[in-house]
Amino acid sequence: MGSRRADRADANVNTKSGKPNAQYNVARPDSLAVRVASMMRRRMYDAFLAVGGVEAFESILEVGVTSDRSYPASNYLLSWYPHKERLIAVGLDDASYIEQAHPGVRFLFADGKALPFADGAFDVVHSSAVIEHVGSRAEQARFIRELSRVACRLVCLTTPNRWFPIEVHTGLPLLHWLPPATFRAVLAETGRAFFADERNLNLLSRRDLLALCRQSGVANAEILGLRLTGWTSNLMLFIRR
Repeated sequence: MGSRRADRADANVNTKSGKPNAQYNVARPDSLAVRVASMMRRRMYDAFLAVGGVEAFESILEVGVTSDRSYPASNYLLSWYPHKERLIAVGLDDASYIEQAHPGVRFLFADGKALPFADGAFDVVHSSAVIEHVGSRAEQARFIRELSRVACRLVCLTTPNRWFPIEVHTGLPLLHWLPPATFRAVLAETGRAFFADERNLNLLSRRDLLALCRQSGVANAEILGLRLTGWTSNLMLFIRR
């Protein structure tokens, strides 16, 4: 890695991938939705660097990379961050192509809820649009706790805001404002059984994120909301270690 803490990372990881996450890619690559999502990801990337105060010498762990290559902003941190040799990427998808697509980046199979690294192994830990897909509130708290454990200075994770009018995974308006059990029942009845399963989609609000931090025993947490058409569309959680 050429980093001050990368040599502390344990490379003994599970080499079996989980199922691909193509189920999350429901929009055409050339669609307006994807173009807007790419614009928002660029804003999140800029905020990650600026608000997080990320330095070129710091080691970064990217948690939850995707094997998908159909969207231009998939794995945006790996695409846009210039210091590739400072990056290790982990996920359950077989995203081994990353090492060829982004020379200098190292990819490992690993579960974000059970990372195979020592405490404080990385200066910075980043995860984009993953926490809403890891399961129940207890599992989401476990995810935050594990990211915080391996971070020496900073954790930054992003997630869509539950209170944005459009639910970005299904493209449906307002229905996700219903109580979660009712929302999942509607999804199941309309042929969206994958997203009806809490293990695959569990949306979060600002209040939910802060509650998860308390549940995880994490302090020094702040949330930045990014707006789109006047509504907060994305939440960025920063945890200072």
